[in-house]
Amino acid sequence: MSIIKFIVSKTFFKQLGLAILALVVFCFLMLQWLKSTTNHGEFETVPDLKGKSQSVAQMELKAHHLILQIQDSANYNPNYPKFSVIEQEPVKGSKVKKNRKIYLTLNPSGYRKVEVPNLRERTYRQAEPNLEALGFKVGKITYVDNLGKDIVLELKYKGKIIKPGQKLPKTSQIDLVLGNGKRP
Repeated sequence: MSIIKFIVSKTFFKQLGLAILALVVFCFLMLQWLKSTTNHGEFETVPDLKGKSQSVAQMELKAHHLILQIQDSANYNPNYPKFSVIEQEPVKGSKVKKNRKIYLTLNPSGYRKVEVPNLRERTYRQAEPNLEALGFKVGKITYVDNLGKDIVLELKYKGKIIKPGQKLPKTSQIDLVLGNGKRP
């Protein structure tokens, strides 16, 4: 029998029909299996965890069949309590599968400490932006008799003289002692 006669024969069409039917049945069974194993159409809603403590967030996620995963702490945010959730991924209201990890970013216990730069013998005009760029706030300015007008003579934190390289919490208020341009 030649190939052309076989391709137009009843046997070939029967075999082709059976192969197509087997493929359709196999695909149907695979789709049903996937639907049941992946919980197709079943979702959990992510709760709002912002501002809540880690233990409360853990309980809420467990109740929704979700898993807590803590990421590194971010910069301190004074609008939230210490060690509370300040960010979450996925966001509240998202529809996710059961046992999905929810990534949380916690608020640290306080501002990180920043090294105080050496600003002695610099002008106030140079010192102020330098301190603000590091996250410090310029506090009270005091003038003392010194020939250098507006030259930084000392830096103080809570009334105590601070030395360059000393570490202070970010957003600390640093007082400056400047020269007034008069002879002592």
